[in-house]
Amino acid sequence: MNKKELRAKYKTLRAQLNEDEIDDLSIEIANRLLQLPIWDKTYYHIFLPITKQKEINTEFIMNILQGKDKYIVISKSDFEKSTLEHFLLTDGTRLKTNEWGIPEPVDGIPISEEKLEIVFVPLLGYDQEGNRIGYGKGFYDKFLSKCNPAVLKIGLSFFAPEEEIINTISTDIRLDLSVTPEETYCFKN
Repeated sequence: MNKKELRAKYKTLRAQLNEDEIDDLSIEIANRLLQLPIWDKTYYHIFLPITKQKEINTEFIMNILQGKDKYIVISKSDFEKSTLEHFLLTDGTRLKTNEWGIPEPVDGIPISEEKLEIVFVPLLGYDQEGNRIGYGKGFYDKFLSKCNPAVLKIGLSFFAPEEEIINTISTDIRLDLSVTPEETYCFKN
């Protein structure tokens, strides 16, 4: 399938989930992450979910990170440039939901992409090679291209991978892993 078809498919599949199902599946993803050898790092980037898009509830992963005394980094979108700015999440971080439904920091302590060691990546769909599709604006591809090459890119999804996304391009950044409620997929990049 191509990106446009997959976006439509996964938006429809997610629309069928209710709030309790999203929370249950999100807890299963967080528990599966606990089994991975990724907890010896310091800087973890995580997305805050767009609830109207029925994205994974990352609160459970953030609770794990806080319990392990990790630095949590979140982003603010610049829609004119299709880029992200990154800020340390602290007790004093003020969040505001933007016009697209994305909770974002109002301000805070900036963190450079090079410091990040783990990035939890939002996605609509992905394939067996680790190619991912989001909403099509390229925010995460631009962001991930600026990260240290050693950064671990972990997609979070309610669903298993597709066999293939047929219209990937050279600027698409592939995932290293994807974690679902039932399975962890490892991609050879």
